[in-house]
Amino acid sequence: MLTAADYRPPTWLRNPHVQSVLGTSPLRRRHGERRLAALGAVTTGHLIDGGGGVRLHGLHSVLPGAEPRGLALLLHGWEGSADSSYMRLTAAELLRRGFEVFRLNFRDHGGTHHLNEGIFHSNLIDEVVHAARDVAARFPRRPMAVAGYSLGGNFALRLALRAPAAGLELAHVCAVCPVLDPARTMDWMEQTLPLYLWYFERKWRDSLLRKRALFPHVHAFDDRVLNLRMRPLTQWLVERHTEFGTLERYFDGYSIAGERLAALQVPASILMAEDDPVIPVDGFRSLRLPAHARLELSPWGGHCGFLESARLQGFAERWIAERLAGAAG
Repeated sequence: MLTAADYRPPTWLRNPHVQSVLGTSPLRRRHGERRLAALGAVTTGHLIDGGGGVRLHGLHSVLPGAEPRGLALLLHGWEGSADSSYMRLTAAELLRRGFEVFRLNFRDHGGTHHLNEGIFHSNLIDEVVHAARDVAARFPRRPMAVAGYSLGGNFALRLALRAPAAGLELAHVCAVCPVLDPARTMDWMEQTLPLYLWYFERKWRDSLLRKRALFPHVHAFDDRVLNLRMRPLTQWLVERHTEFGTLERYFDGYSIAGERLAALQVPASILMAEDDPVIPVDGFRSLRLPAHARLELSPWGGHCGFLESARLQGFAERWIAERLAGAAG
């Protein structure tokens, strides 16, 4: 089985910024689209019940005529979508290994702003748990497994923590470069290359503009709000659209740092790059994990990149597929 030690990119791909930028490039996205088409995958869109009147959207893919060995639920990163390059390529790799795949869009992602009045924030784990149960009921293949990237990796691990109490049977959970400590991640992004903060701010502002245009009677914030930088904009979100009150309590609400993953009952695999320019690696070294969870650190990979060649093939999607295939037996 592949491990982080097997990931040895060529010298020119060992720069974390090259990895991070190319990893989400349109070229990779088109490559994923072509791979899904070449497999003959049949993909259909579905509205999913997030509980409490919340509606989420996702894409279900299956190879016709094949009996799936299991169901894989994929979760994207913040301001990504079910059609992000890494989501498409991971889906293609899993389909090739006999899975059916469901790629879930979080609230306000993938063009789904119109489905719910409320604004997305990172503590909306309950609706993702509810959605996972709905997906499992619609496509009752066992075993079911979950994988996520970045914030999606954080959601995947929190979903696994809550799965037993929710009556959700999971065979395995994989997380690539998951957000561990949101407060530390915010500090890190403010200190590293400004490109990443600018990228997420721009994407988030566009999302909020769409929300305001769709629900002007609910979201009447002015352009001064949209011009705030990441930290004060997050503070605005916390104070007006959550019950946490302070930024510290909000960040603590979805932190999985320290001992918080020690209670995992689902077998877990975590892949992290030591050179990640978005998420600091130091918190991973102090994680307390149960015996059935494994952390793998790679010297290279950037943020959810892990590219292997000029063809922009990814190690992470193969790493996920191997672990989920092993869990499926």
